[in-house]
Amino acid sequence: MARINLRQVEAFRAVMLSGSVTAAADMMGVTQPAVSRLLRDLQALLRMPLFEKRGTGLVPTAAATALYAEVERSFVGLDRIVEAAEEIRTRRTGMLRIAAMPALSNGIMPRFAGRFVADRPNLDLAFFGIISPLVIDWVLNLQCDIGFAEAAMVHAGLPTIPMPVLPRVAVLPEGHHLCAKTMLRPHDFEGETFVSLTAGNASRHLIDGVFTRDGISRVLRLETPLSEIMCGLVSSGVGVGICDPFTAAEFASRGVVSRQFLPRIDFEFAAVFPPQRSPSAVAQEFVDAFAEEVRAIAASLSTCP
Repeated sequence: MARINLRQVEAFRAVMLSGSVTAAADMMGVTQPAVSRLLRDLQALLRMPLFEKRGTGLVPTAAATALYAEVERSFVGLDRIVEAAEEIRTRRTGMLRIAAMPALSNGIMPRFAGRFVADRPNLDLAFFGIISPLVIDWVLNLQCDIGFAEAAMVHAGLPTIPMPVLPRVAVLPEGHHLCAKTMLRPHDFEGETFVSLTAGNASRHLIDGVFTRDGISRVLRLETPLSEIMCGLVSSGVGVGICDPFTAAEFASRGVVSRQFLPRIDFEFAAVFPPQRSPSAVAQEFVDAFAEEVRAIAASLSTCP
């Protein structure tokens, strides 16, 4: 037995919607005889009449009306598939799972992600703030679509996009005597109580190296693995530190003053994607747009006195 095809169902639906073969042919972009043939074949396959001639028009039978209800439900489903495809094409649908290191997840990236999602009502977001080694682990294990981690931690097997590089800044408690300077150098920290990142941290090694080369002695009483905790300690007045610019900016209204520091100690981080698959269009768009945001911040920092 021959099977009903979609074109026959389309012809039936078009006649039901438009009320005539002529209008249905226009809707489908075919000739009137083609629509009439499709209807005849459909009626033959179903073995029941769907339309009755009344003058020059067609009137649907009770069977046609009942069948149309089923057909329309199917076509609503097909229309939704088309809509979903369009949403995917225009990067406005799906789920985006992001893991970001604390320096980014404590302020700048959630704000950016919020604006990004607000412009895409059909995009869902899962956002995780975790340390860089875990970011790498989650991306490797396909738990996230994008990860943002310190460049030194990035796994060689992950597709990677380096982000714009920014300079680290000196962080001081409000009222500290070094706040009187607009630019700080290693010798300014001689004898100062210093809040360090945890020993073994790649950033700790870079920062300590600058002071060691100049023979500067700091009072190393405090250490922490997170820049956010560093700034919290600095805000208490217990010491000073060198910090990534994102976290320093979050504490600008919380008792912490930031100053440029030379020689420049770069803060380098990267976006990473799961291995062996291309990033989705919306994931790539997120990374590109965030890179522009960071680039603008870098430009503003370079113009500071």
